[in-house]
Amino acid sequence: MELTDRKKQILKVVVEDYIQTAEPVGSKAIAAEMGGRISSATIRNELADLVELGYLEQPHTSAGRIPSPKGYRLYVNELMEQQRLTLAETERIDQALQMKMEELDRVISQAGRVVASFVNYPTYMATSGKKHLTARRFDLLPVDEHSCIVVMMMGDDRVKSQLLRLQLKVDTGQIPALVDMLNNHFTNISGGEMSRRLMDVADQVSPQLFLLLSQTVSYAVDVLEEAGQREVFMAGANQLLKLPEFRNADKAHELMSFLSDSKENLPVPDDGPMKILIGPENVNAALRDTSVVVASYDIGDDMRGLIGVVGPTRMDYAAVAARLTGFADGLTRLFGKHEKLPPKEDPQT
Repeated sequence: MELTDRKKQILKVVVEDYIQTAEPVGSKAIAAEMGGRISSATIRNELADLVELGYLEQPHTSAGRIPSPKGYRLYVNELMEQQRLTLAETERIDQALQMKMEELDRVISQAGRVVASFVNYPTYMATSGKKHLTARRFDLLPVDEHSCIVVMMMGDDRVKSQLLRLQLKVDTGQIPALVDMLNNHFTNISGGEMSRRLMDVADQVSPQLFLLLSQTVSYAVDVLEEAGQREVFMAGANQLLKLPEFRNADKAHELMSFLSDSKENLPVPDDGPMKILIGPENVNAALRDTSVVVASYDIGDDMRGLIGVVGPTRMDYAAVAARLTGFADGLTRLFGKHEKLPPKEDPQT
């Protein structure tokens, strides 16, 4: 059954009032919101129809109505007005993204914390790694005769390092020559090619240096394989405790545990710049009473990132979608050009 314009208007009022108050919405409040154009009796009849059609629910302890997941979906698809950021919000986002481009993981993790504080909901940042990620540069920093630190910069500017315990003593004076070999023979190639090339150079170095070379290459192959997988950073899970829906300690604990221990299972849709998943549309049972809004951005070099917000089904979808879009656009510019973001004109003018 197709809803009349009046039913849609009433549903819109219920959704937006419930977003603001977290309290069931009654016919008198709706009549006042609509300027008295429709009587309370007519509104009650329309509310009853919306409940019967599955767009609203009526808590047994209240005469008011609350939206159902089906009602939220219709609101997001048809009734929600696109919200534009104010100049102050735009400037705040741009200022938050004026961060030095260092290690990619640190930048993305920091951006997640900024988004969480901006939208007041738990936020996650997910990155999909390059399919053909390679090493750009190696360095070996001697610690003593039995250990050294391997430092590897990858093609996406991420830097990884690890302390290696050496099986045999190595003359530290020979380390520079080994670094040259690593940079000449083991950069800009795949992990599989690294392993094959290792045997080709075995006769060019002493047994002691070959063991160190082998350890370094093995570490590099593992890092590249791991870096090609999706990484998820979580921020602001404690924001849930501020929401009336999660005043129940058991309910809050269940969701916060999922966000902490199973964040890899958060939605990471591959289609479109923006995705909104409402209540049971989320596959994971831990998210059945929440909604997730996800925006995507380009990191460059065949890499893509996602910003996701987890909140109650009554979240302000228009505001969250606008702010995530602002952050996603800013991150695309930041990673794409590695330069200061340009000033924007006031969207309200």
